[in-house]
Amino acid sequence: MTDKSDPLVILETDRLILRRQQTADVSFLVDLWSDPEATRYLSGPRDRSFLLAEFEKTAAHPTAEVYDLWPVVEKESNHLVGHSGLLDKDIEGKTEIELNYIFSPSVWGRGYATEMGRAIRRWARETMGLSRLIALIEPDNLASQRVAVKVGMHLEKEIIRPGGARKKLFLVEDETPVHR
Repeated sequence: MTDKSDPLVILETDRLILRRQQTADVSFLVDLWSDPEATRYLSGPRDRSFLLAEFEKTAAHPTAEVYDLWPVVEKESNHLVGHSGLLDKDIEGKTEIELNYIFSPSVWGRGYATEMGRAIRRWARETMGLSRLIALIEPDNLASQRVAVKVGMHLEKEIIRPGGARKKLFLVEDETPVHR
């Protein structure tokens, strides 16, 4: 599943590659995270100058964070199509690891979120030793709720995030994690 010859590659699926960030990715990522349509259910578009600074910092040190979002490359076109990974979140006083993804609206409906979500779930268990993952999803985001279920998650509860945002917390707990 993973190309061992390329140190930037985290994992591969049939159609996608998840890899460490490079300087050439910054422009795409800034555009993606400042796109109102792409970020509609992710608290809206971010400030471009803030994004530029953050993504340039990540590109300079792509392995600095244990949990992060990484660029997603479509194998067929060799173009960036998304940003996906794991983030640590404080949920009601407990640290949880969230499966997170955002894809360019131009590739919505192709099943990429499900494909990458399943691969990251497996990678998190087999490589990171994680048996529990969550997804925080806005109540109106029915497409992401369907993806969470396809990845193997179930609705655990609804929570209120700092700042007052309501989120549905989806959860998957696997058997004992595998360490490789």
